[in-house]
Amino acid sequence: MKSKVRMLVLAAGLSTLGACVVYDPYYPYGPPPGVSPVAAYDRSWNAAVGAMRDQGVEIDGQDRSTGAIDGHRGGITVRSRVVTQADGRVRVEFNMGGTLSEDPGLSDRISRAYDVRMGR
Repeated sequence: MKSKVRMLVLAAGLSTLGACVVYDPYYPYGPPPGVSPVAAYDRSWNAAVGAMRDQGVEIDGQDRSTGAIDGHRGGITVRSRVVTQADGRVRVEFNMGGTLSEDPGLSDRISRAYDVRMGR
């Protein structure tokens, strides 16, 4: 019984390590001149969806109005959030859950694919 509790605590602890946050480049006063907040959001949204697909994540649902993109790859669930902040910058988060041991590098690969799609 004691080992089952340890395994459960270990699994719960490891599941919190799968989150990754990616920010659009920092612009001290919002998006760069000539780039509307809507265009910045659309670019980030498309890059997030594309990065997930690039890494074999099957998209289960998308809600652009809330910024949520949900998908899975095997037993790993992937949730992305695309949010326009008060200063006009766009924040993108990728959160992983489920059986992370199936593909421990998935989070990093999605983040890198997002950066490539954003031209970084």
